[in-house]
Amino acid sequence: MSWNPTQNPDCPTSGLDALDTLIIPRARDLGGFEVRRALPSPKRQMVGPFIFFDQLGPAEFITDGGIDVRPHPHIGLGTVTYLYQGEFEHRDSLGTHQMIYPGEVNWMVAGRGVTHSERTSAETRASRHKLFGIQTWIALPEKNEDMAPDFEHHKEAALPQITDTGVTAKLILGTAYGAISPVTMQSETFYLDVVLAPGAAFPLPDDHEDRGLYITEGAVEIAGEIFEAGRMMVFRPGDRISVRAGGQGARLMALGGETMNEGRYIWWNFVSSSLDRIEEAKEAWKAADWDNGPFRLPPGDDAEHIAITPDLERGRPRNPRA
Repeated sequence: MSWNPTQNPDCPTSGLDALDTLIIPRARDLGGFEVRRALPSPKRQMVGPFIFFDQLGPAEFITDGGIDVRPHPHIGLGTVTYLYQGEFEHRDSLGTHQMIYPGEVNWMVAGRGVTHSERTSAETRASRHKLFGIQTWIALPEKNEDMAPDFEHHKEAALPQITDTGVTAKLILGTAYGAISPVTMQSETFYLDVVLAPGAAFPLPDDHEDRGLYITEGAVEIAGEIFEAGRMMVFRPGDRISVRAGGQGARLMALGGETMNEGRYIWWNFVSSSLDRIEEAKEAWKAADWDNGPFRLPPGDDAEHIAITPDLERGRPRNPRA
């Protein structure tokens, strides 16, 4: 659809019957750092190709504090890192060494296998600092699951921005409102960072099958009901959806795309349409044969890695369509 945030008969505020699923994320404390996981959830495993959605923070670290996500593997997915505050230092087995700052996009395609780490840089650790952002995984289409791994980084200025009275929408991935993100995608997708002034209305794109919202700040109103920050809403396909910001305004992530008809299994950091492929990746990581096996450790961060523990081993892959 073309951009039209005004409320009129052609762009109604949807009734609550258009809301298919409401997800309240699970909070996890990772050593003083809180993560809220909306996907996968017991109610909904995927929104379009999005199969994993984490809110990171907001958190504040004192001097010498920070994040240390040691090298770990992925298959069958693409990872998206998008920050509101703070930074990450990204290294991967392709040889990438990239800082990411607020408003920028890291897009790493795991394909048949990649390893990466994410850490707070030594420079940032030297003083008190904050971290707030979103990390998502996008399941690759079956034909692309075993593609060669790849990495892209795009500065904030490269992302299309749509503005109107009280609305600023930045297109991170895919297509929406006639705009196209520069990030290379393997499936039909949209992913937007939307900031709303108090009372501003925002219509979701109506040319994507699966559509959802995640509220990171403030609140939005739908058919007279208020939804606060920390909620994900998934809407029925085909309905025209518009939400209105509350009195304090709102910030939200809009996401979705084409529904994947084939099922996906997810176990730890692996996503695949094949259980056998997940088992192969698991055994390869346990073998830790960095010279001859399918996984390598990131150059410059190869002194340690996250191992598969007995507790993790007991977990069973989940099928989003089961």
